[in-house]
Order: sequence, then structure tokens, then C-alpha cells
Amino acid sequence: MNAPLSPVAPPEETTVPAVEVALAPQPSVVRRVLRTMRLWVDSHSSLQSEEDGRTPLKVDWLRLMPFLGVHFACLAVIWVGWSWPAVIVAGALYFVRMFAITGFYHRYFSHRSYSTSRFFQFVMAAVGNSSVQRGPLWWAAHHRHHHRTSDQPEDRHSPKQQGFLWAHMGWISAKANFRTDMKLVPDLAKFPELVFLDRFDTMIPFALAMSCLGLGWGLSVFYPELGTSALQMFIWGFCISTVAVAHGTFTVNSLTHLIGRQVYPSKDTSKNSLIIALITLGEGWHNNHHYYQSSVRQGFRWWQIDITYYLLWMMSCVGLVWDLKPVPQKVIDAAGKLNAPATDATPAAAT
Repeated sequence: MNAPLSPVAPPEETTVPAVEVALAPQPSVVRRVLRTMRLWVDSHSSLQSEEDGRTPLKVDWLRLMPFLGVHFACLAVIWVGWSWPAVIVAGALYFVRMFAITGFYHRYFSHRSYSTSRFFQFVMAAVGNSSVQRGPLWWAAHHRHHHRTSDQPEDRHSPKQQGFLWAHMGWISAKANFRTDMKLVPDLAKFPELVFLDRFDTMIPFALAMSCLGLGWGLSVFYPELGTSALQMFIWGFCISTVAVAHGTFTVNSLTHLIGRQVYPSKDTSKNSLIIALITLGEGWHNNHHYYQSSVRQGFRWWQIDITYYLLWMMSCVGLVWDLKPVPQKVIDAAGKLNAPATDATPAAAT
């Protein structure tokens, strides 16, 4: 009969001297560049190391180069000039992609405030991805985390905790924020097509950039009188509109926690701002949203302009989306007396 195994004492913890850590071999510059380039293409790559999650405020400048490059490319407008076709395309892509962020990435993928088909869900994810704000799972996971920890030390983009600049755009440069936390989006991670878009999140933006170049080239060849070129269309249609959409979105994370009016006791610094609501097609009613996140509407009152909601309501009329979650009257009334009529006269949500 075998004797019972005696418990094995755990190995003693050893401490590596700081000198040895400092002298440990570091990845060469070439290896770091190659690693980063692979992560540009495959954001779910195994090269996304555990170290990235342990460095919350450490900026990965190599990983950030494409984002910075698009900003610097906008300066080329000095040389390429402008034309009406280029400006119109830039404006149209700003509107479409801002709506994709606010209506799809935010109100659907992050908050599931309405329903749609699996096919149209994929379409929404693809259009949202063209905004160059990563994949739908990454965006939704970070936003859900923000609502759970709003203005607390764990919040990744709180101007109260880290200051305006970090809350506005610094947080996206942190290594700890590059990962997609699948535990926060189990309802989305079950769709392989969404995981694919999230993993290869530069594929659609690259296709859009090439399309702008192609459109500009075509106009220069067949309609030279318009004064448009391939590079001009790329700078206006892709670079300038992308930067405008990005910073418009970022203002919700930064400015709507600093300026505006707070009418609901949301236990954070979220505020309502008409100006930001106009820039972002309705996202400026941020205090409303933080007080009641489930509604497809963020402009709770009839006079609170919410273009994203109007467009989603029209989409519900033709059957693309449905089950738009309304704002309960008791939530509207909770704000107390405001200096405007309390009648709710926006179109009713489809059911």
C-alpha cells in the first residue's frame, strides 16, 4: 500500500535584483518595429503581450504612428489645395462615419438599445470600423468599462482623474488600452464575423483610403475641370474627415465631463452640451445618457437635438432596426423643472 503523498512546500519566492533586470536583454529596435507592424494588421496577435496590460499609462509610440500619421497628413492640404468634390466627400464621410460611431458602435454595440438582424449588424460593424476607431468589440468593451467606472480611478478616460489631454486622446495611446477585453462583450464575441472585423481592424480603413485615392484619380482623368486629384481626395476624403470624426468623438470623453449643464444626479461629472450634440449628431446630451443608458435616445426632451436618434427612427420605419428602447416618462421628469417645455414631441420609437 502506497503511503500518502506528503504536501510539497511551495517554492520560495526569489527576488531578481534591480541590476539584473536592467541588464536583461531587451528586444532590438528592429524586432519591436516588426512586432508593432504585425499588431497594426492583426490586433489579436499573440504578440500582444501580458506586459501591455500592466502598463496603464505607458505610451507605445510605435503602435501610435498610423494615428499620428493621419494627423500630419492633413497638413498636406497646403500643397494639394481643395475642390468642391473633395470637400463634399469629406463632409459626407464625416456625417456617415460619425453616425456609424454614435448610432452603431455606441447605441447598438455598447448599449444594445435596439435590435437588428445579424446581417445588418455586420454591415453596421463594417461601416463603424471605417471610422478608424478600432473594431466594434474593442470600442464596446472600453465604453462599457467607462460606464462601470465613470470618473473613478479605474476609468480609462476621465478628465477628473487624468486631466483633459489624457481623457481626450492620450488614453488610446496607452499599452494597457490596446487589448480587447472579451469578458466585457460576451454577447458580441459569439459572432465570428465581428471577431474577425475586430481582429483585422485596419482592413476596412485601408480599403476606404484606397477608394478615396481611386475616386480622386478617376475624377482627375474623366473630369479634369473639377480640379480634383488622387492625393487631394485622399487628404480631404480620408485624412481630414477621419481626424474630424476622431476628435468629435473624443470631445464626448473629455469636454462633456468638463463643460455644460448637469441636470441629472449621475454620480459623475457628465454634462449636457448643445454644441457637442451638434458636432456629434446627438452625443452631447451626455448627462442624460449617464443617468439612463438603456435608451436609444440621448436627447430626452423634444428640443434636445439628437440626429442619431432621428436616423435610427427612420431606419426602424423601413425595418432595418427595431425594438428601439424609449426613455420612460419618469426618467424625463426626474430632471425637475427645466427652462423649456416638458412635452415630448419626437417621433415615437418603433416596436
